[in-house]
Amino acid sequence: MAELRENKAKRKLQNGGVVTMLMGGAHPPDMIDYMGQFGFDSVLIEGEHGPVDYGHIPDLTRVCDLWGMTSVVRVGANRPEMIYRTFDLGAQGIMVPHINTREDGLAVVDACKFAPIGNRGMGAGRQAFGVPDYFQKANDETLVTVLIEDIAAMDHLDELTSVDHIDVFYVAPGDLAQSMGLIGQTTHPEVLRVIDEAIARIVANGKTAGALVNDATANDYIAKGARFLGIPWTPWVANGARNFLGNLHIP
Repeated sequence: MAELRENKAKRKLQNGGVVTMLMGGAHPPDMIDYMGQFGFDSVLIEGEHGPVDYGHIPDLTRVCDLWGMTSVVRVGANRPEMIYRTFDLGAQGIMVPHINTREDGLAVVDACKFAPIGNRGMGAGRQAFGVPDYFQKANDETLVTVLIEDIAAMDHLDELTSVDHIDVFYVAPGDLAQSMGLIGQTTHPEVLRVIDEAIARIVANGKTAGALVNDATANDYIAKGARFLGIPWTPWVANGARNFLGNLHIP
């Protein structure tokens, strides 16, 4: 009898740790497989803005399983059929965009969790292969992440963070800046102020805050209380490429 795979990121958060999530751009299976050796806790599989479709999810999540990394799929909308189908195809975690109210959060939980917590459709899927007690254990191993990315969410943040069974409230700067009339200005002082306020309120309410970070800001956000860190890999490639080309001495 097989055991249900442990969700590394979820367990680490439950134990008070900081979770790293590799993200950004396309994630072909070979790239995830290569990056697995470095010890990231989780990988964001981009199903909202990226090329990932349902047919890609089994292989992408399967590669994450090889390295014990939590597969987190960002879906396109807060729709139950999108959410539970994504879990059925092998995702260990979900990231749902534009969650602004308590009602939005309750809908996410309802779609992510089997009864008695929610009403996730009774399909088992890939993570259930060989696990006879899957339905009894799945709720404990599904990571639920919601995106706080609209200024409207700030008016409802205390009520939203009162929703149980959401593991991470992730504050996303891009759409937040746009919703504030500061499109593309993710480092604008007012945007940064709102991000800091959101993180502080999430933490004060006893919940886990997430943030988009880079090499220069990661430790600052940890100090502010964020424990779920999204780290794009594309800037590392860009910096390496610029450094290489800039240091060439061509006669």
